[in-house]
Amino acid sequence: MTFLTPKRLLGTRPILFFSFIMLLKSYLAWMVIFEDGFSWTTILKEIPFVLIVYCLIEWFASKRKLLCYLIANLVMTLILFAVIMYYKYYGVIVTYLALQQVNQVTAVKNSVFSLMDPYYLLIFLDIIIMAVILFRPKKALNWKKEGSKKESKRLVVALFSVSVALCLFNILPNRASMNEIVKAEQMGILNYEAYMIFSKKEVDYVDPNQITQDKIDSVKKIERPAEPQLWQKAAGKNVIILQMESFQNFLVNLKIDGQEITPNINKLVNENYYFKHFYQQVGQGNTSDAEFVVNTSFYIPPRGAATMEYADKELPSLPKLLSAHGYDTTTFHTNVVEFWNRGELYKGLGFDRYYDQKFFGTDDTIFFGSSDERLYAKTAEELDRMHKSGKPFYSHVISMTAHHPFTIPENKYKMTLPERYEDTFVGDYIRSQNYADYALGVFIEDLKARGIWDDSLILLYGDHLGLPIYSLDREDKELMAEIYGREYGYTDMINIPLVVASAGLTEPKVFDQLGGQVDLLPTIANLLGISLEDHIHFGQDLFNQTYNVLPQRYYLPSGSFLSSKELFMSGSGFEDGKHYSLAGDGVTEQEATEDEYQRALELLNLSDSYVSQLPSWKKEEKEE
Repeated sequence: MTFLTPKRLLGTRPILFFSFIMLLKSYLAWMVIFEDGFSWTTILKEIPFVLIVYCLIEWFASKRKLLCYLIANLVMTLILFAVIMYYKYYGVIVTYLALQQVNQVTAVKNSVFSLMDPYYLLIFLDIIIMAVILFRPKKALNWKKEGSKKESKRLVVALFSVSVALCLFNILPNRASMNEIVKAEQMGILNYEAYMIFSKKEVDYVDPNQITQDKIDSVKKIERPAEPQLWQKAAGKNVIILQMESFQNFLVNLKIDGQEITPNINKLVNENYYFKHFYQQVGQGNTSDAEFVVNTSFYIPPRGAATMEYADKELPSLPKLLSAHGYDTTTFHTNVVEFWNRGELYKGLGFDRYYDQKFFGTDDTIFFGSSDERLYAKTAEELDRMHKSGKPFYSHVISMTAHHPFTIPENKYKMTLPERYEDTFVGDYIRSQNYADYALGVFIEDLKARGIWDDSLILLYGDHLGLPIYSLDREDKELMAEIYGREYGYTDMINIPLVVASAGLTEPKVFDQLGGQVDLLPTIANLLGISLEDHIHFGQDLFNQTYNVLPQRYYLPSGSFLSSKELFMSGSGFEDGKHYSLAGDGVTEQEATEDEYQRALELLNLSDSYVSQLPSWKKEEKEE
C-alpha cells in the first residue's frame, strides 16, 4: 500500500497539501480573533474558498502550476496575517478598504511591531521552507516535475462545484448581520473578504433638505430649554481645546503604590467641571477622526477615516462658527500636515492657520513629531502673540508623545515604575502618560504666567483609547484588573475624560451626564452664547440635557451605542446583542432598548447623508 506522506502530498497532490496548510493558518487566525475559536465547522467555512482558488489553478495553469500555488498561498496568507494584526489593534476585521492606510503604516511601524506575538510568524513558516527548497535546484526540479501532474478533471469539477455551493451557503444567509466580527465568523474570513470586495451596498441617503435640526433633535429626544444653563458664561473668552493622545479615563486620580500618575490633570479635574461618563467616537483615523468629530459635531463615515472621506467637503464647523464671531482660529500638531490628509481636512474645517512640523521643527522628536514639551513651549509663544493682538482666538492643540506603542526614550521618564509594571505594555502606557501630564503641567503654568489661562475657556479630553482589550496579553490584563479592581472591559476601553475649566465660571463638580466627542461643539457654543439655530449638529449641550444616545462605529461593531447606564454591542441585530454596564460592575439590566438601537442607526444615516452631499471646496476652488 502506498501512503500519502507529506512528501508525496507535496509532489503528487499539491491541491491537498496546500489546502491542509491553509487550514492550519485559518486555525491560527480563528484562535486569535473569535471568542469560540476553531471548530470543525471552520473547515466548511474556510476550505471551500481555498479549494475554489486551487481548482482554478488546476484548470488554467498548464505551466508553472506550483508557482501559482505558491503565489495563491502567499496572498491568502498575507490576508490572514493582516486580519490578525488589524484585529489586535482595532478589534475589527480588516477589509480591502484599509489599503488607503498603507502610506500611514511606515509612520507607525513601531506600533505594528509591538502588536506582533512571535508565534504569529508561524503563518509564514511553510513559505520559508518552500523558498529554501526552490533554491536547491535538484530538489526543486523533482518537486516541479511531480507537482505539474494534472488532477482528474472530474475531481476538479466536483470539488469546484461543491466549494462554490458551500461558499454561497455561508455567505448569502449572513449578509444582513450587523456585527462585522459575527458576519466574518458566520461566513468565514476569506469568504467575508471576498464578499466585501464584490458587494456594492447602495446607501439610502436622505434628501439633505429633509435633514433639519428639529429632525435630529427629535430622533435624539432633545427638548431645548427656554433658558439654557451657563448661557454666555464664557462669552468673549479665548477657546483652547487640549486633545490628549490615547488618554483614558482610568488615569484620573490613579495612584500606583501611592504614586500619583497624572497630578496635573488630577488638579484640573478636582478644581473644575469633570465629566466621568465621556466616550470616544473615533474610527479608522483615530486622532484625526477626533479632530473631525470635535470640530464638526458629525459622526465618522461608515468606512474609512474622516480625513479621507470627508476632507474635501465644505464642512459646517467650530472654526467657521467662531470665525464668524470674530475669532482667530488655529490648530497645532507636531507631525507633517500631510499625515492622515490633515491639510485637506483643515481647509474643509476652515481653520485660519495650521502649525505643523515646519513650525515645530524636528528637534526632540519622539515617534513622528516633536515632543509634547516642544509642542507646548512653541504653542504658548504663538498663543501669547495672538492674545496680545486683542482678538479672541480658538486653538486646537493636539498632543502626541504618549502614542502607541508608548515606548518613550529614557530621558523623558518622570517616574519609576513598580517592578511588576516594567517591560509591560500597560507599564509603558502609564509611564508615557505620566510624561504627557508633566509636559501639560508646564504648559498650564506657562499660560497662567502669560495671563492667557484666566482669559480662556479650556476643554481637555482624550482623543481615543490607548489600551485595546485585543492587544493585551495575560500579564497586561492582570495589571488592568489590579487597577480597576475587576476585569477590564469594553466600556472602560472607550471611556475618556472631559474637563471644562474657566476662571470665574467653573468649580469643583463631577457630572454624571453621558457625553461624547460629538457633544463638544454645542457645549462650547452654549458657554460662549453663540446660537446654533442654522447650524446642523448631531451633538448636544452637555449642561442642558440629561439624556443622550451615542452611536459608535469601528472600534465596536456597527449598531453599537451608549445610552442610559450601559453600552449595547450588536450581534446579527438587536436581539442577540450584548449589554455592558457603564459602571463596569458586570450588572446587565438591559436598559438599552430596540427603539434606541433604531434611533442610533438613524442618526448615523442622517449624518452620513448630510455630510456626503455637502458641496466640495475643491470644486469651488476650480470654478474660481
